[in-house]
Amino acid sequence: MSLKTQQSKTLSGDNVENAEFTLRPVAKWVRTAIIASVATTSAFSLHAQEANVTEEDQADVEVIDVVGTRKTIQDQIAIKRESTTVVDGLSSEDIGELPALSIGEALESITGAASHRENGGATEITIRGLGPFLSATHINGREATNGSGDRSVNFSQFPSELVKKVAIYKTQDASMIEGGVAGVISLETVQPLDYGKQRIQGEVKTNYNPDEGNVDNSLQGDLGFRGTFSYVDQFEFDNGQALGISFGLQRQDISQPEAEYRSSSPTGSSLWACLNDPTNTNEGFYRSSAGDCEDQVSGSSNQGYNTAIDPETGKAVSDGTPYAWTGSSRSYRQNETSDERDALFLALQFQPSESWDINFDAQVSDRTQQESRHDLIFLQKRAIPGLTGPTLVTNDVGGILHWEGQDRIESSGEQFSREENYRGYGLNIEHYATDALTVKLDLAYSKTSREELQISNRARTADRQSFSWDMGEYIPHFTVTDFDVTDISNYTDSLRTRIDRENTRDNEIKSARLDFEYALSGDVFTSVQAGLRTSELSFIQYGGSQGNGSRNEFTLDTANADALELLQSCQKDFPESDFLDGVSDGDLITNVDSDGNVIGGGSSWATYDNVCFSQAVVASQNGEFGYPDVEYENSGTIDVTEKTNSAYVMASYDTEMFNKYIRGNFGVRIVDTEVTSVGFRNSFDVVTDELGVISLVSGDSLERIEGGGDYTEVLPSFNLVVDYSDDILIRGGIYRGMSRADPSDLGYSRTFQTDDDLAPTSLADLLVGVNGSGNPDTQPLMSWNYDVAFEWYPNEDSIFAFGLYYKQFQGGFQQRTVLENFVIDGQEFALPVTNSVTTDDESDIFGLEASIAYRWDNGIGVKIGYNYADTDFEFEDSLYGDTFITDVDGNTTQLTAGIVDPASVPGFSEHVFSTQVYYQIGDLDTAIIYKYRSEYFQPYTSNGTRLRYVDEVGVWEARMSYKVNEHVRVKLEAINLFSAPKSQDYYVQGNLGEVNDYGPRLFAGVSLKY
Repeated sequence: MSLKTQQSKTLSGDNVENAEFTLRPVAKWVRTAIIASVATTSAFSLHAQEANVTEEDQADVEVIDVVGTRKTIQDQIAIKRESTTVVDGLSSEDIGELPALSIGEALESITGAASHRENGGATEITIRGLGPFLSATHINGREATNGSGDRSVNFSQFPSELVKKVAIYKTQDASMIEGGVAGVISLETVQPLDYGKQRIQGEVKTNYNPDEGNVDNSLQGDLGFRGTFSYVDQFEFDNGQALGISFGLQRQDISQPEAEYRSSSPTGSSLWACLNDPTNTNEGFYRSSAGDCEDQVSGSSNQGYNTAIDPETGKAVSDGTPYAWTGSSRSYRQNETSDERDALFLALQFQPSESWDINFDAQVSDRTQQESRHDLIFLQKRAIPGLTGPTLVTNDVGGILHWEGQDRIESSGEQFSREENYRGYGLNIEHYATDALTVKLDLAYSKTSREELQISNRARTADRQSFSWDMGEYIPHFTVTDFDVTDISNYTDSLRTRIDRENTRDNEIKSARLDFEYALSGDVFTSVQAGLRTSELSFIQYGGSQGNGSRNEFTLDTANADALELLQSCQKDFPESDFLDGVSDGDLITNVDSDGNVIGGGSSWATYDNVCFSQAVVASQNGEFGYPDVEYENSGTIDVTEKTNSAYVMASYDTEMFNKYIRGNFGVRIVDTEVTSVGFRNSFDVVTDELGVISLVSGDSLERIEGGGDYTEVLPSFNLVVDYSDDILIRGGIYRGMSRADPSDLGYSRTFQTDDDLAPTSLADLLVGVNGSGNPDTQPLMSWNYDVAFEWYPNEDSIFAFGLYYKQFQGGFQQRTVLENFVIDGQEFALPVTNSVTTDDESDIFGLEASIAYRWDNGIGVKIGYNYADTDFEFEDSLYGDTFITDVDGNTTQLTAGIVDPASVPGFSEHVFSTQVYYQIGDLDTAIIYKYRSEYFQPYTSNGTRLRYVDEVGVWEARMSYKVNEHVRVKLEAINLFSAPKSQDYYVQGNLGEVNDYGPRLFAGVSLKY
């Protein structure tokens, strides 16, 4: 921001009455620094004149108090105009006034930003259509942790009412923490002395979700609650010292209604490309005997379409054979939900003298999400000779539109809870050592802990039932024959409960940085900055009996006569009326007799209380109900430590050239990273028999293993702003960016491959390789980034900005075999390990974005943001895509010839669009918002190498507020106004995998401000 603009903004709007305070004690140094800088004499004179305006003069000046949506847009325009980087932001004059229900919704209103929706609200944010793994998120200039095992941040964890500013930096300078190829998302909380006025605020909102009104929710009532309190104050002392305090609390207790249609996930063991060839009676839908369509009659299982290269033809073994995507099941899910969050934000700012500014801030968020899930599951891999194949109808990508067969039907349920706790603390000490030299020390700590508890229940039919289904406009509809899905006595077979504790994770970041800034008095360069930073990220995912968790499982004997009694004792009415009504074409299930006559139908089924069911099954087996423990010393544990040291130097300039004012900066950042990954595996003994043949025998204990990797990168940057005229700017930026691999992918799990068939007599003969998962030596994805923009600012309410950008990536993902060293029985061996690595492949992204805002004199205003991007980046599916392997000598061999096209950059959307129309006149402030995002690829979460597409979606929001008086304002807000569902396709677009119907979310509240 230019000094002239900083001065005028300090004395604008609400801050005029507080100008005297805000200039003490820091302003004296600021004034001195201005003299030493290259700010113009006229700008300084203007500041001095305005700063000495008497109270009598102020009383004669009419101050136009711009607030609400108009003020927010004005601030967005000002943030963009004054920055030396390409940045878009959102700020509020008062804490608690960001115009959004969550940080995610707030960020979505920024040009080029879009969200991934979960539970109906915005969670992870993409920038310029690029996935969150290519972005970085900072809170008060520091890295933020999360509980997902990646580097994205779940923004629904943070209340928007306690954040003062959000911004997205689309180009970077050398002083910024590395980690964002797409950009950096920055959240800022209030600094109380800089805020400059006392403020006590309270807000209460009630939440009503129309879809929740149809649910008899055991976890949450029809009305939700969201209460926020904040207090900001400053205290001046006679000795010139000043203390500021900012304190905010929020309690949220709401529901998140969600109705779902689901298909099996693309893990490779649940969703197959089954052969659909009438001439093949050995496998697929036309097999000669009833059985799973991916199994062969001759005996081999889990095959389906075989993509492996046939060495004789050079093509896939199943090349040219038609296929259809078949999951192990298709189901409906009804949810009872609850979402509770407690948040506390605190800031203390102390200025012991004009030379010191000390800030401490803390963010605490505890969130618990709960769901009681009720599933009706139709198993459907089984192919019936003469029925399933001849009646099958598919689309042109193999997605099934009509299916007929016989299989079991289940009434299942899950009781799920996720607890996530965030703690962030920071201490920032700023010392104005001389009029020109500023020294800053920043110490930070961030930690997120997550744990998930789940009960999974199953009750199924004893016999296979005849049923069929047809694809409707959005979801399938089922027809059953002489079977009442609402009768609990139909599900008395194979009762089972699983009690899981999983995804128990700790993500922690400790960091320290030291920065120096020296103001120059030359005609070109205004300052030089330099700094050092060190950080340590640790990520631990605790293992158990199920890899990433532990499980207790109990099964009721199939012949147990108590099954019906158990079900009836726990039975409950179906909890929801009008279930999936927003995406269905009528009844979900139709019951017909053997002649095809309709004898019943509806959109409900027999359900039971999940906890009651689980406890009863456990008791029937004389077990003890309880969640199992996870442990650190376990073969499923992931323990990653990432240590980073970086240094930078940057020069800022502000001068005149060719009769144009130019400003900006250039610099370089050097980053050195070292990764250490700890794992555990079963111990083993080297055993030699009487013939001298050796073998490895697993022991009963675990042994600790360790791997690692490192890299050093140089990240130059350059930013330029040309003040072409008073209202036109030309902006450009170049920087080299990096995005690191997710911590969960940096684990280290290794087991030995042995060759026992050759009667080995030495370890060298016995050991042939290593099976491994996780690669702590994964290198970052690097990119060169270029931006240029034209920006016109006709007035403070208007902007017409257009930009072009180009990103050249260096890096892809491929399986590669490398040699790793292992010490076995005192001997060192170099053994081949095949794992995922970052390649040297190059790809490009081209894009353009536009930001337009305009306001008419009648109070109507509009803001439009649009981003278009195109890329040749390719991400291959690991099961049904083209896959390759590179051996230790660098030779690359194709392993499979895929049947699905590669996806793009994870999270990549070609089009992102948002528009806002507002009407603000007097004390009434209204706005309607539309947000659109085209389809994008999102790797399947439990296996990040499988393709999943989220379909395009457009979401409407609305808000209205009325200022009753200077202290009281009433508000109405709505998100997902027209109940836009979220739908997902697996492996290929057109193969429907999941549809989530959320319904609108409505909030009404009143805020008090003093």
